[in-house]
Parts: sequence; C-alpha cells; structure tokens
Amino acid sequence: MGDDSEWMKLPIDQKCEHKVWKARLNGYEEALKLFQKIEDEKSPEWGKYLGLIKKFVTDSNAVAQLKGLEAALAFIENAHVAGKTTGEVVSGVVTKVFNQPKARAKEMGTDICLMYIEIEKAEVVQDELLKGLDNKNPKIVVACIETLRKALSEFGSKIVTLKPVVKVLSKQFESREKAVRDEAKLLAVEIYKWIRDALRPPLQNINSVQLKELEEEWVKLPSSPPKQIRFLRSQQDLKAKFEQQQAQGGEQSDGEDEVDTVTAVDPYELLEAVEILSKMPKDFFEKIEAKKWQERKEALEAVEALTKNPKLENGDYGDLVRALKKVVGKDANVMLVSVAAKCLAGLATGLRKKFGTYAGQVVPTILEKFKEKKPQVVQALQEAIDAIFLTTTLQNLSEDILAVMDNKNPSIKQQASLFLARSFRHCTQSTLPKSVLKPLCAALIKQVNDSAPEVRDAAFEALGTAMKVVGEKAVNPFLADLDKLKLDKIKECADKVELPGGKKSAGVGSGGGGGDKKPAAKAPPAAEAPPKSSAPPRKTQTAASKSSAGPSKKGKPASAAGGKSKKAPESKDLTESELSAEVCEELAAGVLPASCLQQLDSANWKERLASMEEFQRAVETMDKAVMPCQALVRMLAKKPGWKETNFQVMQMKLHIVALIAQRGQFSKTSASVVLDGLVDKVGDVKCGGNAKEGLTAIGEACSLPWTAEQVVSMAFAQKNPKNQAETLNWLANAMKEFGFAGINVKGFINNVKTALGATNPAVRTAAITLLGVMYLYMGAPLRMFFEDEKPALLSQIDAEFEKMQGRSPPAPIRFTKKAATEEDGDEGEEQEEDGGGGGGGGGGGQDIMDLLPRTDIGDKITSDLISKIEDKNWKIRKEGLDEAAAIISEAKFITANIGELPLALKARLGDSNKILVQQTLTILQQLATAMGPGLKQHIKALGIPVITVLGDSKVNVRTAAMTTLQAWVEQTGMKEWLEGEDLSEELKRENPFLRQEVLGWLAEKLPTLRTVPGDLMLCVPQLYSCLEDRNGDVRKKAQDALPTFMMHLGYDKMSKATGKLKPASKDQVVAMLEKARAVMPAKPAAPAKAGGGKGSAEPSRSASAASRSQPASDEFDSKPEVKKVRGGAAAKKPPSPPEEPVPPPPSKDKDSNASKKPPSKGKAAAGSQQGAAGKKPAAKSLKDDEDKSGPIFILIPNAKEQRIKEEKQLKILKWNFITPRDEYVEQLKTQMSTCFAKWLQDELFHFDFQRHVKAIGVMIERLESESDATISCLDLILKWFTLRFFDTNTTVLMKVLEYLKLLFAMLDRENYHLTEYEANSFAPYLILKVGESKDVVRKDVRAILTMLCKVYPASKVFPFLMDGTKSKNSKQRAECLEELGCLIEGYGMNVCQPTPAKSLKEIAVHIGDRDTSVRNAALNTVVAVYNVCGDQVYKLIGNLSEKDMSMLEERIKRSAKKTPAAPPKQSATERSQREHPTNPNATFLRKPAQEDPNKLNQARQNAQHSESSHPSIPKEFQLDLDMIEMDQSRVCELPDLVQHKLDELLEPIMIPEPKMRSVSPHFDDLHNSTASTINFVISQVASGDINTSIQALAQIDEVLRQEDKAEVMSGHIDQFLIATFMQLRLIYSTHMADDRLDKKDIIKLYSCIIGNMLSLFSMESLAREASMGVLKDLMHGLITLMLDGRVEDIEDGQQLIRSVNMLVIRVLEKSDQTNMISALLVLLQDSLVTTAGPPMFSELVMKCLWRMIRFLPETINSINLDRILLDVHNFMKVFPKEKLKQLKSDVPHRTLKTLLHTLCKLTGAKILDHLSMIENRNESELEAHLRRVVKHSGNLSGLKSDRGNEKTGLRTEDRMSKAKGLTELYEYKQKYSDADLEPFLKNTSQFFQSYVERGLRVIESEREGKTRIQTSTVIPQHGVDSSLSSNNEELKPAVYYERLKILRQRQGLENTSRQGVGGSEDEPQQRPPISSLLSSKPSVASSTDMLHSKLSQLKESRELYQQEHNAHSHSPTHAHTRSASPAANLDDLKKRLERIKSNRQ
Repeated sequence: MGDDSEWMKLPIDQKCEHKVWKARLNGYEEALKLFQKIEDEKSPEWGKYLGLIKKFVTDSNAVAQLKGLEAALAFIENAHVAGKTTGEVVSGVVTKVFNQPKARAKEMGTDICLMYIEIEKAEVVQDELLKGLDNKNPKIVVACIETLRKALSEFGSKIVTLKPVVKVLSKQFESREKAVRDEAKLLAVEIYKWIRDALRPPLQNINSVQLKELEEEWVKLPSSPPKQIRFLRSQQDLKAKFEQQQAQGGEQSDGEDEVDTVTAVDPYELLEAVEILSKMPKDFFEKIEAKKWQERKEALEAVEALTKNPKLENGDYGDLVRALKKVVGKDANVMLVSVAAKCLAGLATGLRKKFGTYAGQVVPTILEKFKEKKPQVVQALQEAIDAIFLTTTLQNLSEDILAVMDNKNPSIKQQASLFLARSFRHCTQSTLPKSVLKPLCAALIKQVNDSAPEVRDAAFEALGTAMKVVGEKAVNPFLADLDKLKLDKIKECADKVELPGGKKSAGVGSGGGGGDKKPAAKAPPAAEAPPKSSAPPRKTQTAASKSSAGPSKKGKPASAAGGKSKKAPESKDLTESELSAEVCEELAAGVLPASCLQQLDSANWKERLASMEEFQRAVETMDKAVMPCQALVRMLAKKPGWKETNFQVMQMKLHIVALIAQRGQFSKTSASVVLDGLVDKVGDVKCGGNAKEGLTAIGEACSLPWTAEQVVSMAFAQKNPKNQAETLNWLANAMKEFGFAGINVKGFINNVKTALGATNPAVRTAAITLLGVMYLYMGAPLRMFFEDEKPALLSQIDAEFEKMQGRSPPAPIRFTKKAATEEDGDEGEEQEEDGGGGGGGGGGGQDIMDLLPRTDIGDKITSDLISKIEDKNWKIRKEGLDEAAAIISEAKFITANIGELPLALKARLGDSNKILVQQTLTILQQLATAMGPGLKQHIKALGIPVITVLGDSKVNVRTAAMTTLQAWVEQTGMKEWLEGEDLSEELKRENPFLRQEVLGWLAEKLPTLRTVPGDLMLCVPQLYSCLEDRNGDVRKKAQDALPTFMMHLGYDKMSKATGKLKPASKDQVVAMLEKARAVMPAKPAAPAKAGGGKGSAEPSRSASAASRSQPASDEFDSKPEVKKVRGGAAAKKPPSPPEEPVPPPPSKDKDSNASKKPPSKGKAAAGSQQGAAGKKPAAKSLKDDEDKSGPIFILIPNAKEQRIKEEKQLKILKWNFITPRDEYVEQLKTQMSTCFAKWLQDELFHFDFQRHVKAIGVMIERLESESDATISCLDLILKWFTLRFFDTNTTVLMKVLEYLKLLFAMLDRENYHLTEYEANSFAPYLILKVGESKDVVRKDVRAILTMLCKVYPASKVFPFLMDGTKSKNSKQRAECLEELGCLIEGYGMNVCQPTPAKSLKEIAVHIGDRDTSVRNAALNTVVAVYNVCGDQVYKLIGNLSEKDMSMLEERIKRSAKKTPAAPPKQSATERSQREHPTNPNATFLRKPAQEDPNKLNQARQNAQHSESSHPSIPKEFQLDLDMIEMDQSRVCELPDLVQHKLDELLEPIMIPEPKMRSVSPHFDDLHNSTASTINFVISQVASGDINTSIQALAQIDEVLRQEDKAEVMSGHIDQFLIATFMQLRLIYSTHMADDRLDKKDIIKLYSCIIGNMLSLFSMESLAREASMGVLKDLMHGLITLMLDGRVEDIEDGQQLIRSVNMLVIRVLEKSDQTNMISALLVLLQDSLVTTAGPPMFSELVMKCLWRMIRFLPETINSINLDRILLDVHNFMKVFPKEKLKQLKSDVPHRTLKTLLHTLCKLTGAKILDHLSMIENRNESELEAHLRRVVKHSGNLSGLKSDRGNEKTGLRTEDRMSKAKGLTELYEYKQKYSDADLEPFLKNTSQFFQSYVERGLRVIESEREGKTRIQTSTVIPQHGVDSSLSSNNEELKPAVYYERLKILRQRQGLENTSRQGVGGSEDEPQQRPPISSLLSSKPSVASSTDMLHSKLSQLKESRELYQQEHNAHSHSPTHAHTRSASPAANLDDLKKRLERIKSNRQ
C-alpha cells in the first residue's frame, strides 16, 4: 500500500500522468469529478489538462482508458479551450480506441468525436476519421465509417462536409472485409437521405450487385428530407426551435431551412476533376482539318469520349473550343456538327463556370447554325447551348441573341426564342434585371408578330417564361403595344411554365403587390424536383430577402395608391386601337352639340370659330371617364384640319388639343392623330405657343420620351427650318420641366446632328441650346456623339457646355400622368439591381455608353489577323497587334463581338517579349474605352489574365497592367471580377508583386461597393496566407485589405475561416482581425434612392458622380471637372499674363467650397466615414479656423541655403527617385516641421486625399499674403507637390496644378528666379505629368512649363524636356517635343543644350517613332528650328532614314507656306507672344490637345488671324483648302492680281521693262477680272455640297467648250485638277457611304467631272500644263474610281466606268509625257509599298505605263529623259531587283525592264548621258542595268533608232541634226508656204511621216507662244525653293539671288559664278540649292503641297514663258526644237556642253 500512498498525495494532473495504471485510473476519476464541478468554462484550471487529454484516451491500460475516455468527454464538453486538442485527441481515439475489443470504449470514442463536432471542430474530426479509413486494421476502418455515419445523421450534411466522404466511399465498397463493406453501405444509405441523386454519379463504378442492393435500400427511404437533430454550440437558437417542434409533435416545419438543407450538395462538387487535354489524340488538330469526313469524325469521337467525364480539370481549352466551333459553323457534314455540338456541351457541363470564358465565342456560331433542319442536329445544338448558358450569364449572351433575332431564317429566330425561354427558367428576379430583359422583350415582341407560326409560338413561350420568373408587373411595361389576344396567350404560356424546383413559381405568379412576396418566396418547394445545381440556393435566398426588403418599402405605397384602379385604364390606354371615321363621329356626336359638329368644316371662318368655342366648352365640362379622346381629336383633324387658314380658329383648335390631353385618358393612338398637325404649327408666329402647349400636354399624357421622339422625327421629316428650330426649343424646355428620365437619346441624336449641320442659323442655335440642356443631365459623355463634327461647330457646342458647367438640373415640375409613381419605383429598383454599378460609375454614367452608335468589328478580326498575333516571330506578332489596335481605334466605339481576339490577346499577355505585353495592355485599355459596358462578357477571358500580369517583375509592365485593370473596372463595375474562383486562384500564386498589387487594388475598390458576390469568401484563405507572407509589402497590403474584406463578409465569417489555419498562424490572424474590426469602414449608402419621387434623374446623377461633372462643392470626387468649375478665367487660358488679377476669383471659390466640403464627403462616399461622421467636420470647422488663423509658413532666414548645403554634402538624400520611397517622405516631413504650421503639415501628410485638397485650398488663399514665406519654403513646397504627382487621384492633381499656376505667376511678379536645387527636384516630376492621359492635366502642365521658363532659364529647362522625350509614355514624349519646339520658337537656337546639333539629332530620332503624335511633334519641332535657322537644320539633324527625311521635307514645305519666319529672339515680343496665342507664331505654342495630328499644319487653325496680324503678301492663285473644306463663299474675297510687283526684284540688273512686257500688254487686265472669278469657281468644285460642285463644274465646262475662251483657264489647270480629285476623294470616302444621298446625284456629279476632264484633256495646250504631282493624284483618283465596286452596283455605273476608261486614255495621250511617266512610276511605287489599296490598283497603273511605253517611239524627242531616269532610279532604290522579284507578281519587274529596254532601244548608248540628275550614279543599280542593256544591243540602237529612216536613207548619227533639220524644214515652209511636202514624204514609213508632222506642229506652236515648257519643269523646280517664299514674309537673300540668276539666264545674260555647282549651269533649274541639302531622293511632292508655291509664281512665269521657251533645256537632243530665243543659239549650247563634259572629267 506504500506504493499507493506515494501517488495518493499527488495533485490530480500528476496522477493522470503516473506510470502506475491505478494512479492514472484514480486520477481520471478525480479529473472527471473536477471537470463536472468547474462551472466557468474559461477557468484557468482547464489549461493544466490541455496537454494530457490525448493521454487520457490513449491509455495503454484498458480499464484506465475507459475512465480516461469518460473524463476526456467531460473536458471536451465543458472546457472553453477543448477545441485546441481536437486533432491529437481524435487521432488518438482513431488509432487507440477504435481498435479496442470493448464496445463501450468504441462508443465513448465515437461520443468524443461527436462532442468535438458539437464544439465547432467538425472539419478536423472529419479529416482524422478519413485518415483512419486508410488504416490497415479493419476494425478501425469500420468504427471510423460508423462514426461518420452517426455524425451525418445527427448533425446533417451542412456540418459534415460530404464531398471528401463521398470521394473515398466507393473505395470502401471494394474492401475485402465484409464488415467494412456493410458499414459503407449503411453510410451510403445515410448520405443518400441527405443528398439524394447527387450520390449516384460518384458510385457509378462500384460492383453492380452492391449498387443494386443500394438501389433497393434507397427506394425504401422516406421521401421527406431528414432533419438535423443535434446542434452546434452556435446553433442553440435552432436547437430551441427544434425542441419546441418536437414538443408540438413535429408537424410544422420551417420551409426555408429545408430548402437550404436539401440543396446543400451539388453532385458536381462530389466528383473528381479529370484532366483531358493531355489525353487528347496527338494528331487531333491535323485530323480535324482533314479533307475526309471519316478522319474528322474519328478526331471528334475521341474528344467526345473524353468530354463525357462529368467534371473536367481546368486548363486552356481555347484551341479545342476554336476547332469545335469551326466544325459547328463550317463543316458540311451535319453528323459531325452534332458530334462537335455534343463535345461542346460536354466541355461546358464538365467545366461549368470555367467554360464561361469561351461562351461568347461559341454562342453566335451555334445560334447561326440553328438554320439546320435535321432534328438530331438541332437537338445537339440545343443541348450544347443550354449547357453553355449555365456557364455564363444571360447578360453576357444577350448581345449575341439579339443579333440573330432579326435573322431572315425563321428556324434561327424560333430556336433563339426557345433558348431564351429555357434560359429564363434558370433565372431569378435578381439575375434577370430590367436592363437585360428590356431589349430581349423588345425583340420577342417583334417576333410575336412574325409571319411564321413556329416563331410566334416560341416568342410567346419565352415571354410567358419571363413573366413567370419576374412577375407580370415587371414584364407588363414592355408589352404595352400588344393587343389583348396576344397578352392572354402570353399569360397562358406563363401558367404552363414549370420552373426547376418549383421554387419561384408561387412568389412570382402572384406578382400583384409587393407586400405579399415574403411569404410567397418562402412557400415549401416541390420536393420531388431534384436540385439542379448549387448556384440557385444562394440566389434564391438573396432574391427572397431582396423581395422582402425592397418592394415592401416601395411596392406597397404604389399598389396601395390604387393598384387596381390604376391598372385598368392603363392597360386599356396602352392598347387603344384605331377607330374608324364613322365610329369617331358617333362617339363625338354623343358628347358634342350637333351645331358644333356641323360647323366644323364650314366655309365661313366665323362659323368655324363658333364651332371651336362650343367644342372647347364641351371639353371643359366633360367627365374624364366618358371623354372619347380619340374621337374628339379626329374630329379636330377633319377637313380643313391642320390646314386651317384662319389663325384664330387654329389657335382655338390647338388649345382644345391641349385640353383633351390634360383632361382625358389620352392614348398614344390619339396623340399620333394630332402630333403631325401640332409640329406643323410649332414654328408659326401666332399659333406656335398653343402648339407647344399641346405638345407639353401630350408629353404629360403619353410620357415625354415617346412624345419627344415622335415630334423630333416629324419635324425633321419636313423641310421647314422654323418648325425644326422651334421643336428643338420646345424639347429643351420640356426636358427641364419633365426631367430626363427615360429619354432615349439615341432616338433623336441623329436629328440633332442634322440640325447642327443645317444652313439655317436658328436651327443650329436651337440644336446647340438643346445639347446644353441635355448636358445638364448627361454630363461630359454627351460630347462623344459629336467628336466628328467640324471644329467650328464643336467649339460652339463646347462653349454651350461650358455655360452649363456647374449648374445642376432643375427639379422636374411636370410628370407623366399615369406612370409617374410607378416609373420612379422601377427606376429605383433598376438601380438596386445594378448593385450601384461598381461604386460611383454605374448608375447614370453607363446608360450614355449604351446609346453610342457602336460598330461591330467581329468580321475584321480575321483568322489571318489571329494567326499573325500568334506567330512565332515577334515582329509579326507585333504587326498583328498593331493591326488590331488600328481596327479598334478606327471603329471608335465597338460592340462586344470581337471574334477570336480575346484568346489571341490573352496569349500575348504572357508573351516573352515585354514590349508586346505592354502593347497588348494598351490595346486592352483601348478596348475598354471602345466597348464600354459590353466589356463585362470578356472579364473571364481577358480581364483575369490582366491580373496575372500584375505579377510581372518589371515595374512598367505592372503599372500598365494596373492602369488597364482600372480602365476595365471603370466600364464593368467590380461584381463580375469578384464572382467565381478566378480571383482567388490568382491570389494563390505565390508571387509577391501580384499579391501586393491585387490586394492594394481590392483595398481601394471594396469600400466603394454596396454588395459583393459571396465568392469573395474564396479569397479569404489567400488573404490570410498573405498576412504571413515573407514579403513585407505583401503583408502590409494584406493588412490594409483586411478591413475592407470584413466590411462585406462580416467579422464572424472571417474569424470562422481562421479555423483551418495552424494554431500559431491563427493567433496572429485573429489578433489582426480584431484590429481590423476597429477600423472597418461602413458600407456606402445606396445611391440616393430617396430622391426617386422627385424625378428619376436625381438618383442616376448622384450614382454616377465619377462620370459626371457637377459643381465641385456638390461631389468632391468629380475628377477633372472640379478644376473647370473653379478657377474661372484662369482655368480656361493658362498662359494669361501675370499682370491680370487672376488669383482672387479662385480663392473666393475656395472659401465657398471649403465650407461645403465636409458633408459632401459623406455623400460621395469617398471617405470611410458615413452619416454622422460626415457631419462632424462641419461642426468642428469653426473651431479649427480659429486655430488656423496664424501664418501657415514660418520664415526662417537662410534655412533654404542650409538645406541646399546639406544636400550638396550628401548629409541628406538627394531628391531623385522613380517612385517616392518612405524615407523621402519622412525626410521631407522632418524638413517641413520647422517651417510649416503644425496643422498644415498634418493635413499635407494625411492619408485622406480630401485633406490634401483642403490644405492646398488654404495655401492658395495665403499665397499673396505670405508670398515671402512661401518663397523661403519654396523648395519644400515644390518637393511636396512632386509627391502628389505620384498620386492617382485626379481631384488632388487638378488642385495641385491650379496652385502651381498661381505660384509661378506670383514668383514671376516678384521677379524671383528658381535655384538649380529647386528646379532639379521639381521639373523632372512635373514633366512626368505632361504625359497624363487627361487633356485638362496636360494643358495645365504645359501652362506651368511656360511659366517656369519665366522664373528659370529656358536653356536649363531644355535638358529636362530632352530627358522627358526618352520616356516610355508616348504622350509624354510627344508633349515634351512640342514644348521643345515652343522653346526654340520663342527663345531661338540658344536654348538647345548642350549644343544645337546634339539635341537636334536626339529630337530627329523621334521622327521615326511608332506613335503618330510623337512623330508629328518631332516634325513640328524640327520645323520650328527650320523657321529659326533655315536650311542649316539639315546639317544639325544629321543622317536620317530616307522615309523620315521625306516626311520632314514634306512638313517643312507645308510649314513654309503657312508660318512666317519669326525673328530669332526678342525677349519682349517673345514674352507677349507666348501669352497671346492669337499670334500665328504662337500657334505651335499651345496646340489644343485634341487637335488632329494629320491636319495640314499645326497653324491651320489660326489661318484667319495670320491675315490680320501680319502685313502679308497677297496670294492670288492660292487655293484655300480650308475654304473648300468649310465651303463658305468667302473665297472670292481673294486679293487682286496685280499687286505682285516683281520690278524691285529686277532693278539691280536694269533689264529694260518693255522686254518683260512685250508679249502681252493686256495680260494683266485680262487676269485681273477673270483670275479671281476662276479661283472662286474652282474652289467650289471641291465643295462638300453636291449641287454647288455640279454648278461650278458646269461653269468651267462652258469655258472649256469654247476654244477662244478656254485660254483663260491656262495657269489654273493644276488648281482645277486638284479641286477635282479632292472632290473625287470626297465622293469616294463620304458621299458613296452616305445612304441618305440619292445615288443619281452622285452619278450626275461624276458625269460632270468626267465631262470636264474630257474637254480639258482634248486641248493639248492646256493638258500639258498639268504638273507631275497633280497628274499622279489625278490618276490615283481615276483608277480608284474604276475599281470602286459600289459604282458598278448603281444604275448607269457601268457606263460611268467606261467613260473613266476613255478619260484615262485621253489623259495618258494628251498630258506632258515626261510628267505622265514620272507620275505613273511614283504611283506604281506607292501602290507597291502600301498594300492597303485594292490589288488591281497596281495592275492598272502598270497597264497605263505599258501604254506610255507604246507611245515612246513617237514621244522620245519630247520627253526629258534625265527626269524619267531619275524616277526609275528612285524606284529601284525602293525596290531593288531582288525585292521586285519577291513580289507576288512579276509584272512590275517586267514593266520596268520593258521601259528601260525601250528607252535604250530608242536612244542607244546616249542614254547613259542622261543620268546627270542621279547622285552617286556609280552606286545606282539603274546605271549598271542600262550599261548591260546597251552592251547587249551591240550599241546599234543609235543607228537603228528609226526603221523609217533606214528605208529612206535619212540616217543621221546624231539626233541633234534631226532636230535642226526639222527647224530648218519649218523655216523653209514658213518662207514658201505653197511648197508641198507630200510627194517627198509618201515613200517614208507612216511613223516617220507622223514624226515630221508632229515636229513641225510643235515648232509652230512654240513659235506662236502657246505652250508652256515642260522639259525643264520650272514649276516643280519652284516646288522646293518657293515653298519657303510663297507666303513667307521674310525671304532670305539667297532665295532672291537664286531667282535672279534664273531670270538672268533666261534673258541670256551670263552667270559667270554659276559654274560647277552641279556640273551644269542649268542644273539649278532642276534642283535649286536648297534641294542639295535635302535627301538624295527628290521627294515627289504631292500636288496639294506644291500648290501654293506654284500658283504664287504663276504670273511671273507665264509672262516669261510667253516671251521665250526655256532656252536651257537639259538634253542637247531637243534643245533646238524648243529654242526660240536668239540668245540661245545652238553653237552656244554646244560650247556649254563641251565645258560641262570637260568639268566632269
């Protein structure tokens, strides 16, 4: 006993551990008593036993173990800490208790397990029991199964998770032990009770005998669902309920619980996912494309077998889906179509929500395929589309369904409707919101009236189902126009519909009021319907709770206010049918006096007036119920009706209409009778008022939206502008009176556009006023509709919007009579359904997006494009992406159908090439803007992959991804992102970057949402793991996100979720949850629904604060607009001169804002405080102001210098970073603390951005009063502002920029100069913001940069901007380049640092940038340099690629015409220039951000000012392209002709004047009168108005037809041709596409153009004036016209094309041959370079060339070979031989060879002397080719050049003598006019005869001075040189000198100094000095560009030409032919040629 006594004294806990079993037994007994005694479950006593309980149950002694189990059970039941022991104890029970032979021990073990479950540890227990199933000891396995069964039967399937149990169940049936199999069978029966048929699939594979036994057992089970009989500690309320029911006999059961229990398990959840992608046949993708259908079938069958797996592993099924889609859509074998459809169905069923990504691609194809008639195919397609529907939402598919609803094929329509009917069944009220239902119902209603009965029936069924699902009340408004029969049919269908599970039917069917829905929704379900999926239960609950909450508040008053009384008239009213005239007369006779009716149509107006008075009295006294409105208005409309001539009668009549509408039950049918008449009188001076009154009354009766649409369309159907204007005025006013609710903007936006383009100013003004009113309601998005309008109009619209800015719309004072209350209700509900639309942006902002006209780009996303994007070569992938981007940007707004683009882009997001990833992200941002709300359906496919990119290691890629993500969320709202597992899957990736970005994003977005999908819960485990991530940033972000998760999920759910964590982690996380609970933000309030009664515009406005501009005080979050509201004048013109007293207005504004600010914060739901918290600051503000009265900056002498010194000595961090790190912020805080007021510093570093705004407001107020202190702290202030540049909040940014503008203005006034230290820490960050995407911001930043240059040397700002041009942000690069241009323009070349050459080379690099705006900016900057330093620019920019150089030359030419050269630098004028952008030099300075980069010139917009502000040289022949575009008739005010006095130019040489004028003394007089008229008429040819153009063409045709007058056109030919092809382009691009235009008019216009051309080109003298550039463009226009397929389809189109053909031949024959060949060569080159045009284009150009080659033998003498060879050389440079051969066709190569061969053949070896214009001719491929050809032809071509000559023996070795011979022959003929050459010529060949005749003709015409000279192409020569001079006010002496020399030469004076420039004295005529600085390839200026310069010199050159004809032609071959001047005789020429040759050698 001694032993015993030893342990008897020990404390209980030590006894329990004693090695003697008796001691332990005793200890267990005492412990049991103790456990039963301790009453406090949290007593510290329990803690002693925590570690021992496992030993209690695993005791090795069986007797002690039994007692231990008892004690353990008591511990678990009573101790609060027991849960911590679960794992170890249960594991002990499984291994050491369940194997005991004693039944009692096993029982106790089971009880312990169940007790653990009761204390909320079900999961751990279950895990341990499932582990036990793997034990080798069958006893343990049996006991575990039995325990699981008991747990399930007592606690039910909600607490015991069945999925893992079912997974292992089938394995137990295979056990060798019968006991295990039997126990498994019992468990299977128990599970079946709870989940019914969901258990069947997982057990399909067990032994058939066992399955049969199970089936037998299952059949015996009662059909009523089992109930939970044991409850968790947290379910004590349910337990009480249960016990109470038991007491009452268990009769009544709570329906809702049952619903939940029954549907808790989805069989899908119990299945194992199978991975099938790897099991697919390797050759599947080859086989599926095979020609033999059997092979395709094999491939499909293999896949079908795989897709039969009920649950599939997630993966990338994109390629497989695409292949199947192709089979469904394109395969001719219907059997394969049905197999493919089955595969798709299998995939959809197996993948469920994960298939949603592909749904959008497949559904359109399936819907289209329903045209198949075969039942088995249709059935397979139906199954597929139904399965797919379950993977996505109806909202995502609605676009596709609507697209086929108008299909011509009835089967497709029928099947689409049937699909909708089936789909509706799966919907609930919440998943079928109005926004989705409305368009679908509209489409179905069309089908109800279809001619095919099957389509009608299907539509009835769909509408019936919809009615059943959402209730009659919700559907009725859409069925307004249906007659009673059809409505009954729909209701009948609704009654037949069986909804799955019968859940909703009871509630929905009752539909009437809102109050009775609550019990209805809870009605017990039909038990026999097996549950379909796990999704419905959640939705059912929410729907039920919503229906009880929402309508009970709102629905009751509505239905109470007269549910029945209102319904009846409404339905009658809506469906009022048209009455016949007889019926109307009867009805009217019943209520009107007989005399009244008789006199209605009396001929005497007085009688009619009397009749009207009686009519009015009758109406006023009539009872509303009996008033036959339609009959009365038809009486009024009876003859004379609205044609009434007496205004008094008419006024009465209109007044009566208004009365009837106000007093009666006025239907839309009645309205349609009178509206036409009212609209007709609306513009009448006397009756207009009454007409408007009538319209308003009808608006009240029939709703304004309907009335407005009708009225506007009627007004614009007629031509009366007065009516149109007044209608618009009425509508503007009506909108203010009624509010904007329900107005369908789309309905009349096109009419408004028409009105804007009206010729009548009143109509335009009215339209703009109406837009102003609409702007009040719609905000900025309204402008999107008018982006394409002309700039002048846009500016008027903007001005109107500007006026409305900041006004809030008036409260409506009128309402639609009937539906006023109802509509408000609906409006509110709809908002509710949108879930707030993702915070602010959803409510009203989205609807405007729905109205925009969208383009479907689906067909442009071709398979070629997709394969490009997926190519192996990254360059081709890039090309593909570029193309995709171009397609999207061109379309502007697109529908959701983008074909297969999503999958292709998704792949690119994972591209190894980061540039492509970024480009893809940019495209996705583009998509977001373009697609708008339609983007939702692409979230799974494209949105989620963007989140993956957030894990990228590169910062810039992550930033781009985040920008993209934000852009998407702005359009889609957050709901879809949070649905499903995608987001949680992303967070599972252990990527620190991804995690911190996503959590940061969620933390920002979640607080703005009112509701979130339950799937957010799936992210919680990942959130917890992030809380313990290795990466500090991830942990921080997770902590920040924690409160935002909690605000939606609740503390309880989140703390419950910690149960699965390891104990150590759990403690940490729980502590964090407690902290988060304290700072949890409140949910944002519902969008102001209370205002619903006042008019639904209110709620929608406040809901969309973000997308709508409102006064800043009203909504603080209103982003960019805030800035516009304040700042008055300052906001509008940033660079205002500092003298102006700008600062006061904004500061006043600030005060008012500051006082209103705090409450508004609550309203905008911007901060986390809500309600009371929002008001607190207001109360506090007075007190705060007292504290804040002191100075905000403290002036400490030398503090700034000290800081500068410290930074220099590196004692503190240098302010230099990519993104600000915490240490910089801390350092700044420390530095500020000494010189900033404490409260201000707190505000500046507060985490709430509102406080920053407030602080900046105060700083603005004190800027003037504390200017010195501000300057002393300037470095710190600027540094703080640089930190703000990194914020994403636009409100703050706008405020920052506002302050900076005022600050720099103040610094300028104080004459303060920034130190380098201040500039370095500020300027680079300011420049970052220049690339901001918002125009307003960029504009402000540019303004600040301008001001910066006043307080800091521009030359030092320059390097900062140069660094800015290296940015990756293209906007930033472009803006920096623009700014550089401004600096150079304003301050001259000295600003370029370090040296002009270096900086310009860097700038010029950007000319080749891939972004258009950057290229343009770079070009403009170089042009600015050119304007300052002229040709030197070419040296400075260094070597550029040929393409870049030609772009630059083009731009310089253009600018030279527009911009006068500025004096290099005058600081005073320069400053004023920069401040007044009216000066044309300043146009460059602040180019409006949205200006189109491809406008002719940046300065174009200021063309008007340039006239006034500079004494300009008048430009007679200038074709003003602006005028043509605007088509205003001011062109005729061109200045007079004679003001060009060139005499001063010629004075120094004293050339006698008579010689200049001798030829045509009346030349000036002639041109004075006619030139300007011709200019005017020609300008009208290019008019946008067809009739104007036709008239102008007719006038010109008249001139051309009369030979004597045709001469007047000389000198205007180029101008006329340009106007003509501009008109051709206009027709091609605009008129042909415009359906409103009558095609006959277009044909008429074409005929006029072609007729004119034929006349023109039949006169050779005029035809030859056409220059090369013009011919090129003309041919381009004509060939394009010949290839325009649209023309052929028009009547007479074929005839037209034949005429064009004839014209082309005429142009080829009659034009100057040199110019023509050159033009064709350049055209061919262009068409081969750009593959965009039609393929036939280049073929036709080549045909023209062949034709020209055929003419060559005749024309070889008259062409300028040098120029043609130069063009060929340039062609071969672009297309070397190798490249030519690579082209698809070899024709270009052959054409070129033939041309050269023919030329060689005709000229022989001499052709090599004609290469003079080619630089580096040795390197030229052309020369080598020519040498080969010449060698090959044995050098005989010179002798064989003319076969005719051979025969007649007239061989000459030199063509010179031939030309000489012709001249002599001509002179001989002149002398002896009667000499007959016929007999001498008749023996020669035909060719030679025509040659001689033509030669003589040419000489004759030259002698008579008719033709102008082609060969030396004087005009193109000036194309280069005069491009500077034509309207450049200040010409360089060099240019004059150059002209002078040319003139001297022409007069035969010697130019001694000319030698050796280009080896020939006449060289300058081809290529003046400037061109020598240009690139080696003389750019072929497009005709339009060359126009000004040519025409400005026309007069001068014509006089010269008429005197003499180019004595200096290039080629000796035909010098003599053309020479008529005695000065230039042949010998002289020969001498010169010799000289040149000797020089060359």
